[in-house]
Amino acid sequence: MDDAAAYLWVALGGALGSVARYALGNAMTLALGADFPWGTLLINVLGSFVISFFGVLSGAQARFPVPFEARVFVTVGLCGGFTTFSSFSLQTVELARNGQPMRAALYVAASATLCIIACALGYVAAAALNASRPG
Repeated sequence: MDDAAAYLWVALGGALGSVARYALGNAMTLALGADFPWGTLLINVLGSFVISFFGVLSGAQARFPVPFEARVFVTVGLCGGFTTFSSFSLQTVELARNGQPMRAALYVAASATLCIIACALGYVAAAALNASRPG
């Protein structure tokens, strides 16, 4: 595949991921309020799970190998557009600047811990599916 096609796949995935992030963030704010960035936290946890789960399950030697185009579409495009680390950073600073340093610290700790756990769970789940591949 040429570079131009890869960029197009990444752009398409990024657009879809960004729209999904916006929709889920808004839904979480409507459901739980705006006092804490629950939407961004959920988005980052889900994105961390998906990127590792898909990455492990779809590699060349994995249970469901997919073409390079599909891998960059999901990992770089979709997950890159969906996850919101820059939003996370800004929201952390805003919490701290608004006199809520404990909430800011809780948000950082919860985000880092839950996203790493989600990533590990995605890896373990995909590795288990790879191991149970008929063969």
